[in-house]
Amino acid sequence: MAERRVALIVAALGAFVPPFMGSSFNIALPPIGREFSAGAVILGWLATIYLLASAVFLVPFGKLADIHGRKKIFLAGLVIYSLSSLLCGLTTSLEAFIAFRILQGAGAAALFGTGVAILTSVFPPRERGRALGINVSSTYIGLSLGPFLGGLITQYLGWRSIFFLNAFLSLTTAVLTWTNLKGEWKGEPGEKFDLTGSLFYAVALSGFMYGFSRLPQGIGWLFTVLGIAALAAFVCWELREQSPLLNIRLFQKNPAFTFSNLAALINYSATHAISFILSLYLQYAKGFLPGKAGTILVAQPLMMAILSPLAGRASDRIEPRVLASSGMALIVIGLLLLSLLGQNSPIEPLLAILALLGTGFALFSSPNTNAVMSSVEKRFYGVASAILATMRLTGQMLSLGIATMVLGFFLGNTPVNPQTLPAFLRAMKILFYLFAMLCFGGIFASLARGDVHES
Repeated sequence: MAERRVALIVAALGAFVPPFMGSSFNIALPPIGREFSAGAVILGWLATIYLLASAVFLVPFGKLADIHGRKKIFLAGLVIYSLSSLLCGLTTSLEAFIAFRILQGAGAAALFGTGVAILTSVFPPRERGRALGINVSSTYIGLSLGPFLGGLITQYLGWRSIFFLNAFLSLTTAVLTWTNLKGEWKGEPGEKFDLTGSLFYAVALSGFMYGFSRLPQGIGWLFTVLGIAALAAFVCWELREQSPLLNIRLFQKNPAFTFSNLAALINYSATHAISFILSLYLQYAKGFLPGKAGTILVAQPLMMAILSPLAGRASDRIEPRVLASSGMALIVIGLLLLSLLGQNSPIEPLLAILALLGTGFALFSSPNTNAVMSSVEKRFYGVASAILATMRLTGQMLSLGIATMVLGFFLGNTPVNPQTLPAFLRAMKILFYLFAMLCFGGIFASLARGDVHES
């Protein structure tokens, strides 16, 4: 029991720190831009490059965790994250800052790819959903506290203090893990690491994610096609490799694993841009200051943080496909209700819609994570956890890409102002319709996974 408790604490801390850093970082972007004389495009890439680095390193770190030990890679991730956060806070060069953000993304990948795998290794199937629910709740608590605490820290102590705080938190978690978490968990000890497959994977994911972010420009199409071609080469290589980075047969012969990951990809693709769109809506259409807009948007992750442990525990008894599909259905309803917002809409209904969306996210996320991890053998826990995290990050990038394309179609390069506000509101309505349709299709992907509990 003590081992499980320690594992839950360190995994929850590992799940808290990166999203807390990410949401705090978004608040600190304006002063960072002023200090480094960086424009909006560079500031956008400071956020995007972190996500891209995390996505590229996720599956390789998951595989290394299965080979060499999940605690080892988790510890390595904490050390990398702590060091890179410290360097980000100390640097005076924009180029060095970008390099350290890439390193920070790599450290986050090691945490994303192993924390869930450690919990799945330690907790038996009938207790796993509760533990995973607490872990997911930690992520949402980080997302909820980031804008509030990050804003206060930035205002009174400066943006560098955010990085120093995260360096301290991750180092403290590393010490706690090193001194209190005994034992080690490996899935495929002694297996060779597939370096060639890792390179194909990095090119495929980088090309596709960068290309999609630049659509519909010509360079966007070029890199998207390059990414798809590299993905095809990656699949061909992995099918022939004796010790593949990613066992493609996990998808071929395991519908629960395949459709659970597909449902996650669809869910994040349809939902991640909600807060981005509503932040613009609250500040431009409603005229709220950033602090008030951020306070309103906290309603969604707060509900997710409260309900995720309960949904995770319920998924130990009720089939995850039932809970996750119900959550997706609630999200569809919430997105359709958001499409009704106008310039003069009152705030109280919006708060209720955000609470509904938070409930839907909680019902989906923890049970879906439980379904993914319960559908694979122990030796694949690291890779399975990393693949699920990759679906999340890829979905987040796709969601923002869709939002950017639609807003660009209606607004072009013109900023939102009183003259362009009607065009923005039309774009917002269409985006919520599109996301609702996408999420509606995700309900069927979620239902198609079948049962994961033994009868």
